[in-house]
Amino acid sequence: MTERNGKVVKGLGGLYETRLFDTGERVVSRAKGILRREYEKLLVGDNVKISFADSPCGIVISDILPRKNSLIRPPLANLDYLFIVFAVKKPNPVIETVDKLVSIAEYNGITPVIVISKSDLDREQAQQYAKIYTLAGIDTFVTSSLDADGVDELKAFIKTNIKDGKTSAFSGASGVGKSTLMNRIFGNLKLETAEISNKIERGRHTTRHVEIFAIEDSVQTGFLADTPGFSMVDFARFDFFSLEELDGTFREFAKYKGKCRWADCAHNGEDDCAILNAVKSGEISKSRYESYRSVYSVLKNKTDY
Repeated sequence: MTERNGKVVKGLGGLYETRLFDTGERVVSRAKGILRREYEKLLVGDNVKISFADSPCGIVISDILPRKNSLIRPPLANLDYLFIVFAVKKPNPVIETVDKLVSIAEYNGITPVIVISKSDLDREQAQQYAKIYTLAGIDTFVTSSLDADGVDELKAFIKTNIKDGKTSAFSGASGVGKSTLMNRIFGNLKLETAEISNKIERGRHTTRHVEIFAIEDSVQTGFLADTPGFSMVDFARFDFFSLEELDGTFREFAKYKGKCRWADCAHNGEDDCAILNAVKSGEISKSRYESYRSVYSVLKNKTDY
């Protein structure tokens, strides 16, 4: 029996595709029984040990190597960058959901990157959204798959930063154009896409499972994942992080911490709150602060089960 290490790049119907680190070859296998249990569940993005044996079992994923991080949504492991995509229109963005994804990334040590798509529908509004996140110190790209606005800049960022085994993912609501944008950046992917419904202004789930693609055809490549779309991130139902950890997921708050009037300030509307004062002076985006207060309220009233 021989053993080799690789990264799980696709999982479907109990079968997993793993890209071997030493050759870049993709092999299909099943996982050892314990790795299919909920508390030890194998995720796309996991770095694993594969056993090759001359037996009825054949090729088997025998162990999960230590994880850097793991996410509930999108269900991925070992991410370095999360590209959070939202459309300027069709569908209209839910900024609070975008901010929740940013916070989840920050908490897990993942670098968030904002990608505003469909800028051709309203260029002025796209720039207004971009200001929110550039003010927060987050890399932000305004793009259009229709006329290639911003596509070269985003592609250059990916090629510069996502390499040498680093893993990234495109995530966001259904219909924002994640797969279309990835196809525009990397023409060899040929991901399935679909038009948005004019009646309900929602996209169909053209991406039905998480899959990781190698950015380049080399052993030292970086990886980019396409993920299914979704409509909400539920902090009441899932344990992403605690109330005490929330303010640390808003990077623009950092330089104001410790400057509030009250040592135990929750930054939730108190008098002489340095963060609220920064919002009033325009140093922190009002919408980001509103997202903070919304998540704060959910976490404060959350019941432990």
